[in-house]
Amino acid sequence: MSIVSNSLKRIKPSPTIAVSQKARELKDAGKDVIGLGAGEPDFDTPDNIKKAAIDAINRGETKYTAVDGTPALKKAIVDKFKRENNLDYLPEQISVGTGGKQIIFNAILATVNPGDEVIIPAPYWVSYPDIVLLAGGTPKIVKCSEKNNFKITSEELKKNISKKTKWIIINSPSNPTGSAYTRKELEDLGKILKKNKHIFILSDDIYEHLTYDGFEFFTIAQIKELKDRTLTMNGVSKSYAMTGWRIGYGAGSKDIIKAMAKLQSQSTTNPSSVSQAAAVEALNGTQDFIKIRSESFKERRDFVVKYLNNIKGLSCLKPNGAFYVFPNCQEFLGKKTKLKTDKDFVEKLLEESLVAAVQGSAFGMDGYFRISYATSMDNLKKALERIKSFCESLS
Repeated sequence: MSIVSNSLKRIKPSPTIAVSQKARELKDAGKDVIGLGAGEPDFDTPDNIKKAAIDAINRGETKYTAVDGTPALKKAIVDKFKRENNLDYLPEQISVGTGGKQIIFNAILATVNPGDEVIIPAPYWVSYPDIVLLAGGTPKIVKCSEKNNFKITSEELKKNISKKTKWIIINSPSNPTGSAYTRKELEDLGKILKKNKHIFILSDDIYEHLTYDGFEFFTIAQIKELKDRTLTMNGVSKSYAMTGWRIGYGAGSKDIIKAMAKLQSQSTTNPSSVSQAAAVEALNGTQDFIKIRSESFKERRDFVVKYLNNIKGLSCLKPNGAFYVFPNCQEFLGKKTKLKTDKDFVEKLLEESLVAAVQGSAFGMDGYFRISYATSMDNLKKALERIKSFCESLS
């Protein structure tokens, strides 16, 4: 008899974490590995935020807090939604967790029953399907084509709805593609969702502030008729370079927030008191650095996309946001190269050229790979030169 539970057997370890771990092991062995696998800004947490944490420690704010967030942080989140998204929430409609992943995890585990379906557009963030499986639900994967910028259309949504559909997950800007939904695209999806009142919407907005070329961010909760059925997840990890601080938050109906708090009370209890104090400053303090850093990400994006599209056999769309690109490597898969899958492609790239990327199949889309450009321009230049040489060796 196995000690491992049946529910745990349904899921697999995170592929993105596995790639980062492999890259770390090679680095520790003295190899000159360039890691383009991790979804983590290379910038440091701003000084005012670090100071707020230090001040909180010095004030003795190192005890347990309310399970799902301090009053000060909940207020800062309420103010953020009003200021930036014109959305009105009460503090009891806010949940703070140990990272955005816990917010999603809590929401799904608190609401999904065996047999419930969750519509997940692919390419998707690697954890969505596994969290649904862990809850006993059924991921309904909808593959979204490159010609539609990897976004689900209203026709595709309508076709995949059933009586069993409990949630749809929308991630904009997207990990892994960087694609972002326009207001009109979300309104078109909203027309279908308004008619199907049994469906809840989980909007993953973690890359909200990382958009380029004048793209205007819009979140589906801003559609009045859908607000009460939407759980909007966000956090401080990406925009504020606070991945290690582990603070994410969600806003939704009182019923779902209460259910999430009940679950969290029996798992991690409250997020770090010190991290919450830092997050208050992140949301309330100066936001000027976000635009400056976004401009840096845009410069990197433009460089990476142009370079990739000049490598024979690769093609890459220019994304609207986040800090990823999702190039197509299908021309290098087949008998000629002896590489059968995109996983073979990225493994060989790491072994021979010491560049760590993540296979597209990890995100539900075969024939692609994900590159994170959240690293220095020097690293990107060296990595792309290696990728070019690698691809030329396969031709």
